[in-house]
Amino acid sequence: MPEKLVYLSLGSNLGDREANLRRAVERLNQEHVRVVRQSSLYETEPQDVTGQPWFLNSVAECETRCFPLQLLSILQGIEREAGRSRGTGEVRRGPRVIDLDILLCGGVVMELPQLTIPHPRMLQRRFVLEPLVEIAPELRHSRTGQLYRQFLPALAGQKMRKYSSLQST
Repeated sequence: MPEKLVYLSLGSNLGDREANLRRAVERLNQEHVRVVRQSSLYETEPQDVTGQPWFLNSVAECETRCFPLQLLSILQGIEREAGRSRGTGEVRRGPRVIDLDILLCGGVVMELPQLTIPHPRMLQRRFVLEPLVEIAPELRHSRTGQLYRQFLPALAGQKMRKYSSLQST
């Protein structure tokens, strides 16, 4: 099976956020999800559940032979290893050590109870689109054909600032 290009969103707002993101990338590489490129880090105001620490977010471009549900299982395993416990006491979209989401997976378009690709809220989230456009400025939405960067102006009101470049850490 040939490798496919996938884009993943990474976020953390508990503990050493930068180290949490770095460890997640290391684990991805160990799980045959090779990180090809990663955006800068962005500090982002929480979107859905306010009153929690700001997030550090990034987007990674990866290559993998995994099917989407296999990739989801790997991401959830990395989250569990980092101490994330979905469902048991965790506030949905609340504070978390690590959050890993599949944004795009090759040309796959799918909608299952446990996974939707492209990610259903990515066009509403500046913390996803800005780092995605940073590393893949010519990438187009699979359904509309529009460049992802064309969706950014509508999200300008979401508070976010560049935190650092991974190359300088």
